[in-house]
Amino acid sequence: MALGLLRRRRSRGASGAAPGLSVPLPAGAGAYGCEVVDPMGQPLGGAEITVTALDTHRVVAAGTTDPYGLFMATLPPGSYSVMAAAEGLTPARENIDIAAGIAPPPVRIALLPARRLELPPPGTWLFDPPHTAIRFIAKHVGMAHVHGRFTRFNGGIRLAPDMAESQVSVRIDASSIATGNKTRDRHLRSADFLDVERYPFIDFTSTRFLYRGGSRWTLNGTLTMHGTSRSVGLDTTYLGTVNGGYEQELRCAALAKAELHREDFTLDWRSMLARGIAVVGPTIQLELDVQAMYRTAETPTPPE
Repeated sequence: MALGLLRRRRSRGASGAAPGLSVPLPAGAGAYGCEVVDPMGQPLGGAEITVTALDTHRVVAAGTTDPYGLFMATLPPGSYSVMAAAEGLTPARENIDIAAGIAPPPVRIALLPARRLELPPPGTWLFDPPHTAIRFIAKHVGMAHVHGRFTRFNGGIRLAPDMAESQVSVRIDASSIATGNKTRDRHLRSADFLDVERYPFIDFTSTRFLYRGGSRWTLNGTLTMHGTSRSVGLDTTYLGTVNGGYEQELRCAALAKAELHREDFTLDWRSMLARGIAVVGPTIQLELDVQAMYRTAETPTPPE
């Protein structure tokens, strides 16, 4: 299904009318356009737009709004669902019908603030290892992606009454790296990569929490790996608090992601490649899928 983003032209008269469109339509096609604005009514650039065919449920067009909040696409006649989403705001969805030869003015879509989940109570929260995963994805040079995880770690969250003053700490056993291939795992533990004999742990300690709207936070902190410390930011989504688990204890959950540059922590990958060593690519996607238990004198110890 041929689709394309169209050129757009803004033309306002003295009265400040809505922008006009100049849309060259392919034969038999129609057009859809929208202008996404934030809760203050200002154009929202970078909002994600997804257009899905209602009959096949397939995504037929996707992209982001330009600096003026505009997005446009040519579409075959039919019925579609359009979703607009932006960080910290509630996604908006609407159904549209496209007719051949028609390019209507852009539809205005106003995104509202996302609902903020109630934060966990202040106190100490300990990671629950059986329900927590520390995963990574790295591209093997010239080949497919490598998926792996660390199987031994501990950590906790000290939640302060003022969330901005809270702190997270994580210690990972570097030798517990697992990618599903024993030969590769031994190589990753070697001095060519993690050098676990000299640097047995990977540590992260947060420095501050920054609220980004809705349930989104940025968790800034220091990551120490392979004897080197670097500042990193974890893009974190708070998933809520529930009573459940071993003895219906209080627990909270969050998903945190970051992109790491391997050269910041290990040997130069280009140098290693020149020596004939098969290596992973220069960036690594890190993901922490965390459940933490509220720590009290009665909190059960998570099983190994």
